[in-house]
Amino acid sequence: MENKYFLLEARDNSRIVYIFHLILGIICILIAIFWIVFNLSSLKTENTFWITIIFLIIFGLYEILAGLGKTLKFIEILPGSIIIKQHSVLPKIEIQASDIEKIEIFPLSIVFSLKNRGRNILRFGISYPEIIIPAKEAVTEFAEINSISVEIKDEEI
Repeated sequence: MENKYFLLEARDNSRIVYIFHLILGIICILIAIFWIVFNLSSLKTENTFWITIIFLIIFGLYEILAGLGKTLKFIEILPGSIIIKQHSVLPKIEIQASDIEKIEIFPLSIVFSLKNRGRNILRFGISYPEIIIPAKEAVTEFAEINSISVEIKDEEI
């Protein structure tokens, strides 16, 4: 089985978009530093000042990470494991095939039941439906190769 990579977003951005993310992030952090340096000397620093500074720094860091391509959401299927990064700010999760007890495939999610009784849920959402079917087929193929039981379920409302 070859490696399969599916973005859980619309598409990968171009290099220009990544450069703009980097520039915006650096500008936000520089503005926050500028405000700290020139407004800290005033005796009246209010809570809104610090909230603004914290927001600018966090947003700037997020934009820098986006510019470096660290906020992409994806699922990568390797021969012996599955790597899931479902949230843009949380770290990716690697699930070894030997740790998976069974896989349940629902219309908009995939549940990986682990042998240690844990569960990892991959939620697709409805924004990009063209990603769902190929990702489900790749997970099913991964399960067949690694002898993992797969249940295809329909959610009832």
